[in-house]
Amino acid sequence: MAENYDVIVLGSGPGGYVAAIRCAQLGLKTAIVERELLGGICLNWGCIPTKALLRSAEIFHYMQHAKDYGLAAEKITADLDAVVKRSRGVAKQLNQGVTHLMKKNKIAVHMGTGKLTGKGQLTVTDKDGKATELAAKNIIVATGARARDLPNLPADGKRVWTYRHAMTPPEMPTKLLVIGSGAIGIEFASFYNDMGADVTVVEMMDRIVPVEDADISAHLEKALKKQGMTILTKAGVEKIEAKASGVAASIKDKDGKVATTEFSHVIVAIGIVPNTADIGLKELGVAIDDRGFLKTDAACKTNVEGLYAIGDITAPPWLAHKASHEGVIAAEAIAGKHPHAMDPRNIPGCTYCHPQIASVGLTEAKAKEAGYEVKVGNFPFIGNGKAIALGEPDGFVKTVFDAKTGELLGAHMIGAEVTELIQGYTIGKTLETTEAELMETVFPHPTISETMHESVLAAYGRVLHI
Repeated sequence: MAENYDVIVLGSGPGGYVAAIRCAQLGLKTAIVERELLGGICLNWGCIPTKALLRSAEIFHYMQHAKDYGLAAEKITADLDAVVKRSRGVAKQLNQGVTHLMKKNKIAVHMGTGKLTGKGQLTVTDKDGKATELAAKNIIVATGARARDLPNLPADGKRVWTYRHAMTPPEMPTKLLVIGSGAIGIEFASFYNDMGADVTVVEMMDRIVPVEDADISAHLEKALKKQGMTILTKAGVEKIEAKASGVAASIKDKDGKVATTEFSHVIVAIGIVPNTADIGLKELGVAIDDRGFLKTDAACKTNVEGLYAIGDITAPPWLAHKASHEGVIAAEAIAGKHPHAMDPRNIPGCTYCHPQIASVGLTEAKAKEAGYEVKVGNFPFIGNGKAIALGEPDGFVKTVFDAKTGELLGAHMIGAEVTELIQGYTIGKTLETTEAELMETVFPHPTISETMHESVLAAYGRVLHI
């Protein structure tokens, strides 16, 4: 006999476990299925442990520049094994936290590989091969995604790495090639560069972090080059050969010239592949787009009655916080609460490189493409007292407004701690604020957040400190 629930959640990442908690809060008998570790990729192999690594690299960077702050620190060294051990400890702590939350909310946890076997039916097979049948009127699929491999050279964890290998490296790279300059690629490039590796980034588009505003991309490239990185845009890896001693990569530059360079290691960060295979979706007739991602409506429903999908197996952006919010929407839709649809334009994006990047809404170019007449404001960190006092004067804030209505269309930031600041603009966009409310808001002094205020003022010719 199958175990019966109101809701079964397949996958326990930031989308899945949040969906399960919200379902339980709404009085629904809930089960969650996980094949590896509670918390999924984000808590165990993604968002959280990478930030722990980057924090260690940040402190190492500051220690090396102690003289800039009137301090003395000599013979500073980094212990990569200890840095990784700390990162794994942070991940373990968060995993235990999710385990506690499941118990607290009386959510049944089934460890094993889940597969949809029919409408409202799911089989979980544990590591010993034991199968358990589950049934529920509603199922939420939150199986996430995995790193995309190079077509002719899959990652082996020795010389060719995905993000998972890069988080637990067998040794410190001496000369590192990073293929792809999205958030994952740039974060690892920043980490290993700060830790002392010679880093080269290859990006096929005409600029790094291509989803960001062009001004942000240009500033980041300049900053990374100043830190010693080699940045190759409009470039591609023609051929790559892994050897016992390293990797030979033939790279075509923007002028069409091909040169072969030896690297100690390669990190492949060229996108993700949704985890939709072999879980019964095809057999149920679930609609999937031409890229392999599940199609859903505003309530996260698929075309199959009672089947919902959230997170990285659905449409972009592929971000943990988007998955979590979708988990809440799906849970409330199942409970008949009629939740508000999520507006993708109000989902912030953050990249934790050095300097950090954060943005929400439309870039200047996208706003113009959409037909808006825009007002744009820029304010540099060098005009901010707190940034100067921190020794972090590199960066700026850019805001984009609809010139006709004053609607905040987008905000783009680069510099120290901007990932903590972007929520201010995100709240503003969610509340459909205009420039008037932002101008009339009192920002505390001295804080880096004052750059946000000044950028708004700059868009309307009222900037104060430049």
